[in-house]
Amino acid sequence: MTHAENTAMAVRHVEAGPGDAGQRVDNFLLRVLKGVPRSHIYRLLRRGEVRVNGGRAKPEQRLAEGDSVRLPPVRMAAEEAPGTVPAGLRAAVRQSIVHEDERVVVIDKPAGLAVHGGSGLSFGVIEALRADRPGQELELAHRLDRDTSGLLAIAKDRGSLRILHALLREGGVQKTYLALLAGRWTLGKKTIDAPLATHTRQGGERTVTVHVEGKPSASTFRPIERFAAEATLVEVDIHTGRTHQIRVHAAFAGHPVAGDPKYGDREFNARMKARGLERMFLHAHALSFTWPDTGRKCRFVAALPAELKAVLAQLGQGATRRK
Repeated sequence: MTHAENTAMAVRHVEAGPGDAGQRVDNFLLRVLKGVPRSHIYRLLRRGEVRVNGGRAKPEQRLAEGDSVRLPPVRMAAEEAPGTVPAGLRAAVRQSIVHEDERVVVIDKPAGLAVHGGSGLSFGVIEALRADRPGQELELAHRLDRDTSGLLAIAKDRGSLRILHALLREGGVQKTYLALLAGRWTLGKKTIDAPLATHTRQGGERTVTVHVEGKPSASTFRPIERFAAEATLVEVDIHTGRTHQIRVHAAFAGHPVAGDPKYGDREFNARMKARGLERMFLHAHALSFTWPDTGRKCRFVAALPAELKAVLAQLGQGATRRK
């Protein structure tokens, strides 16, 4: 057993600092217990082994500066245990950066690249970026599904992360996606306001369903281009950030996302594959917010990737716009 593992195998009490204020307990644990699998961290929370100021902590509980967090004995991997992030992955993430300033890095994430390691993957965007910038404090402000391309924000310090998380909670971040949906969307501009519940199966696979006891979730769909009766390109604004939200809401409306292997239509997906679609047609197209402390407005846009434009070109004959 390494020294790093030995020191972790004892109860610790950590005080939340100024940069931790407002952060969820589960995200705090993922940062301070590096090397501990996510599934194990959530198991510790379910068992009541993590405590804040002596009380049993819940994953969604938010910390305040000065809170005392009890960390149970866990075996943490040594810093070097995960191995070296491949140079190709580091280069791909580096080349995907579309904006950087003193507070945030924004990348146009390629489809197929996870935002973080886990679930059989050693590395993702955040690990590659940290490997490229040793010593920098880099944290994901939000997440994208592995098969979704588009804009992803990474905070460069904990204060900026706290502000972005607060904006996300309060609806201060506007996120717009482009999606190709099955069939002819005839609902016009439509907000799907349907609660979503997440279910975790054995092995860690997550499935989301519309359920009356789920968390409030709302997505606004706007048709942009229709391709006869076969498919519709839509813009989607999400007003909440639930797991698989757009995919589940689209399927609930009867128009699943093209290429979606979990919630999609198998026959439609096969037809789209014949048109050249090799991935899920979901792209985080625009991201905007205003820093509340400075009033600075930020807006970022990422065009559709070439492979998705090619699919639309294949479908283009007989297309009509916004009707």
